[in-house]
Amino acid sequence: MSKTYAQTGVDVEAAGKIKDGINSLIAKTKNKYTPRMLSAHYAGLFEVGGKKLAIHCDGVGSKILVAHEVGVHNTVGIDAVAMNVNDLVCVGSRPAVGVDYIAISRPDEKLVDEVMQGLVAGCKEAGIALVGGETAILPDMIKSDKKYSCADYDLALTVVGIMEREPITGERIQAGDVLVGLASTGLHSNGFTLARKILDVKKWGKKMLVPTKIYVAPVLEMIERCEVRGIAHITGGAFSKLERIGAPAGVGFLLDNMPEAKEIFAEIEKKVEDVRECYRTFNMGVGMVIVAPQKDAKKIIEISKKYKIDAQIIGKASGERGVWLQKNERKTALL
Repeated sequence: MSKTYAQTGVDVEAAGKIKDGINSLIAKTKNKYTPRMLSAHYAGLFEVGGKKLAIHCDGVGSKILVAHEVGVHNTVGIDAVAMNVNDLVCVGSRPAVGVDYIAISRPDEKLVDEVMQGLVAGCKEAGIALVGGETAILPDMIKSDKKYSCADYDLALTVVGIMEREPITGERIQAGDVLVGLASTGLHSNGFTLARKILDVKKWGKKMLVPTKIYVAPVLEMIERCEVRGIAHITGGAFSKLERIGAPAGVGFLLDNMPEAKEIFAEIEKKVEDVRECYRTFNMGVGMVIVAPQKDAKKIIEISKKYKIDAQIIGKASGERGVWLQKNERKTALL
């Protein structure tokens, strides 16, 4: 049985090197018509006609295979929306419009209708309009698995957000700032290549399929009412993602008060065994991290609970670079 993400074929370090190569290439695409680009981490920021905008593109990944196993396709659209809008609010933007892309193995009106139901529900919750998209029928590329009654498919979304303030980059984070963790609704949409190997989908399938939480409304209110210095959406790479917002300020993070692993996360801890692998692959119950001064922690938690999201202080910013997990008196580096 695969116990690590790399053993399933997903090597996070190798993916990081690929991204470095991509970044060096895309820099060559800028020309005299390119809008002014702004510094960012979770989204691409640019300025057009004096207006700052943010853009992000993401998909659902192999969570779609769980949807096939369970036979439910009207929630993965919510995941597609959440994976985009949650990243956009990390830089302080208000998500506004999106376009979708569905690649499908054969025409399947019922399936597409189910997927669109989720996209529409997610857009309504996030406060964005779906203004267009593309459906591609690709039988030579997307192969239908004969054990499923419906067509096979992949799903992605691109969302544009409006910057109503200066970008939140993490540059103002200081040692001693607190990390407030907002509870996840489950696995969200990351780590499924490993999760499908270690979990019995027949037993855990419905819990695996719970949609990714959309944090737009509470996080935007936190930004308005509190001194938010950094925001991290816990997705691919899990808590190692904190390095994105720590690097600009030259700080590190210590996770010393993470919530107890329950239900599906307790099962994952038992199967994976390596705590580092767990917290570099899965959100372990925390879907979003807000970094702010200690004085604002209580207000951030109150706002979270107003939206029926549990929240707690899970750690702090420190002078020691990196991301560290303190669990059962053991300190583990997550980078």
